[in-house]
Amino acid sequence: MTEREYNTCVNLYADNVYRFILKNLRHEDDAKDVVQGAFEKMWMNRQQVDNERCKSYLFTVAYHQMIDHIRKNKRVQLKEEFKEDANGISEPGSDTKRILEIALSKLSETQRSLVLLKDYEGYSYQEIGAITGLNESQVKVYLHRARLQLRAYIGKRENAI
Repeated sequence: MTEREYNTCVNLYADNVYRFILKNLRHEDDAKDVVQGAFEKMWMNRQQVDNERCKSYLFTVAYHQMIDHIRKNKRVQLKEEFKEDANGISEPGSDTKRILEIALSKLSETQRSLVLLKDYEGYSYQEIGAITGLNESQVKVYLHRARLQLRAYIGKRENAI
């Protein structure tokens, strides 16, 4: 991978990687640190990175950096505050977003990552397996269980909008 290819890869996928990590960690500074570490690692190993697979490589490195960060800091859950306008009127869809964020936070780290990679980022089962180190069958099973948990949480009357 050349310097130009590296810069192109960063420009194309930086927002997606940051969004993925932020949705998992729910802490902006930590997400920035993890993503920066992933970019640094990709830069250091750019000679071994195939430009055609730079997106997958970047997400894989970022995912592993995130897991290392979580383990190192032993964070179980971070709380995210939801802000409303000064007049107390919430933005349209903010209740739905809040419920979805809470539902996602109830999932394990692995399940949350799988849901975000598949449903937010649009990766295939095979690509998710390569990123997370799981085989394709495990990805399907874990993703199915995560979706069942999401459905159970969101479907409860007390959690409904």
